[in-house]
Amino acid sequence: MIEFHLDGRSGVSPYLQLVQQVRQALRLGVLREGDQMPTVKEVVAHLAINANTVLKAYRELEHEGLVAARPGVGTFVTATLTNASLAAHGPLRLELQRWLAKARRAGLDEESIEALFMTTFRTTAQEDIA
Repeated sequence: MIEFHLDGRSGVSPYLQLVQQVRQALRLGVLREGDQMPTVKEVVAHLAINANTVLKAYRELEHEGLVAARPGVGTFVTATLTNASLAAHGPLRLELQRWLAKARRAGLDEESIEALFMTTFRTTAQEDIA
């Protein structure tokens, strides 16, 4: 089961953070079709947020066809976002962990690592488009 977390510094609304985390879990195979989502009550208790925030996130995921609410039973995953590339995740994750260790040894803090990664990611994506 997915365990949500919120980053108050991200500038992304809490409901959207929940939606993004579910999409990410679906892409990585952490959540699969048929899995039950945490109840709204569980998420509210864990994150100390308003129930309407969780409901809004679950409604958006339902609108996208990724989850379905079953009254009195819960909310369940109805679709996945994984593809054939899932097999490549393990080796890529290992390589990324090594890179992160090098970055830390080079003296980069978490924000610097994130900035370097995102800048490089965006630049590469723009080059691929051009």
